[in-house]
Amino acid sequence: MAETKVQSQKPTIVDPVWRSICNDAEEMLQLEPAFAGYVIANILNHERVEEAIVYRAAELLDHRDVPAAIVRRAFYDVLREEPSIVDAIRSDLVATVDRDPACNRAIDPLLFFKGFQAIQTYRFSHALWRSGRKDFARYLQSRASQVFQVDIHPAARIGRGIMVDHATGLVIGETAVVGDDVSILHAVTLGGTGKEDGDRHPKIGCGVMIGAGAKILGNISIGDCARIAAGSVVLKDVPAKTTVAGVPAKVVGEAGCSQPASRMDQMIADEFGSKS
Repeated sequence: MAETKVQSQKPTIVDPVWRSICNDAEEMLQLEPAFAGYVIANILNHERVEEAIVYRAAELLDHRDVPAAIVRRAFYDVLREEPSIVDAIRSDLVATVDRDPACNRAIDPLLFFKGFQAIQTYRFSHALWRSGRKDFARYLQSRASQVFQVDIHPAARIGRGIMVDHATGLVIGETAVVGDDVSILHAVTLGGTGKEDGDRHPKIGCGVMIGAGAKILGNISIGDCARIAAGSVVLKDVPAKTTVAGVPAKVVGEAGCSQPASRMDQMIADEFGSKS
């Protein structure tokens, strides 16, 4: 029986990010012909990166209670009502490709990286929350927690250019605020300190890097371009452009560079200047 060749229709593309993704998809078709249906459905059937992200996220969130088609419809409602979300989506994608050393292609976060997928699900749930569709937003929070092992309250406010590496165990509370160009590793908590109501979660500045397992608790401020060492428990404000480490966390030096979230350098210099 002759092998059936898959013919994909790749649209004329002017967006360099989307062009790169489509080129990656065409290469995948050549290397893994068994992936043809998967690649075409998730990438080549679409004309824009945001359409592919909507499709992929909805498929991952699919459940008999709320099927993928209903999730897609809600996400497209968001794209129509808040077109600015597209800029945030693209910034997150570029940030992930730029900062994650395991990411060599623009297609990888879209198809395979649950940190990127979880942040995009949050973006749509946040828009639904703000528009008054809070039950749908809560459902997406719950479903995303099951699928991605990431729990982000839809009322949290998160900027653009966010990179979440590995993602498992990430928790971001209801009144948390995260600035632009922040990098977050797995098992990070932006939480409260007890049963208090109101504004009770951390405020993270722009350009901050938060290491794996760090816990930042309470209504405290983390200054721009600060660095939170892995495993730290942060209970007090952190000045801009500094590094904190320990339990409880204390300032141990400067941030080490002007943009720690982009540099992703987690080594801390000791008193003799060597890194450990």
